[in-house]
Amino acid sequence: MARFFWILTLIPTLLFAQAEEERIVLVIHGGAGWITPDRYEADEEAALTAVMQAALQAGYAVIEQGGMAEDAVVAAIQVMEEDSNFNAGIGAVFTHEETNDLDASIMRGGDLNAGAVAGVRTIKSPIEGALTVMNESPHVMLSGRGAEAFAEEIGLEMVDPSYFYTKSAFDYLQKVKANEKNGGLLDGTQDHKFGTVGCVALDESGNLAAGTSTGGMTNKRWGRIGDSPIIGAGTYANNATCGVSCTGWGEFFIRNQAAYQLSALMEYAGMSLEDAADKVIQDIDAMEAKGGLIALSSKGECQWSFSTPGMFRAYITESGKMVVKFYTEE
Repeated sequence: MARFFWILTLIPTLLFAQAEEERIVLVIHGGAGWITPDRYEADEEAALTAVMQAALQAGYAVIEQGGMAEDAVVAAIQVMEEDSNFNAGIGAVFTHEETNDLDASIMRGGDLNAGAVAGVRTIKSPIEGALTVMNESPHVMLSGRGAEAFAEEIGLEMVDPSYFYTKSAFDYLQKVKANEKNGGLLDGTQDHKFGTVGCVALDESGNLAAGTSTGGMTNKRWGRIGDSPIIGAGTYANNATCGVSCTGWGEFFIRNQAAYQLSALMEYAGMSLEDAADKVIQDIDAMEAKGGLIALSSKGECQWSFSTPGMFRAYITESGKMVVKFYTEE
């Protein structure tokens, strides 16, 4: 695969709902990173487009039938969790110990309730695990074997850890390990992409929900947990402002409380969704970290902002119109 170098330019966001005459009701991402036209063949682009469209349709079907935003988020994310093109569910990256440790979170904007799982290996759908923590437990985050015991007790589908294995992710870990003595190859390096997936949905009752699911960082050690399962860092939703899902170098999104920060900039600084989204990514970029985010307001305004050459992103309007984009120039 060709390597390429680039001059960092923050990708300006567009207020998509203003260009549309109807609300956007669901927006998704499949990760940000070194995503450029010369990286993918035509058939690979077609396959990626198809799965993004399928995710949009799955979430949209819930909303169209009068379902809740959080159920739409789960439906959309589950499609991506089951596709090996993404670093979530099947295709999750490997830890240093050659395991797949998965994280996910979800938040509801109406009552600020939330749920998350971290470091799980046998819950087939981590995002469903997060939803179940929110709905069926008094807690917000469960981790590791405890989260798995809870999921099994509730009756979620469990799998053998090998379910998440893909050769490409395993081979990439071996590449990282081989270079480890020279500083390693981490998820923020050249020629890599963050495959974390996320969704924000707006239902017919005007409620927002946001969710994020990931395999984390290749070669992570010592039980490392990134931003994806942390409410306020990788995921946040508040009907008064917006819903947010992030992707990128998780340590910096945690340090900046990125998802909540976007909402706070709107609520307390009076910033627009567009300006708030860009500022969050600019602040993280100033710390020499890369990534992106998607956001959706209760008015049906959609935003994305990222500081990498591309981000898998898409939205669907209330009439079912879909837009899918990969690269910066789109």
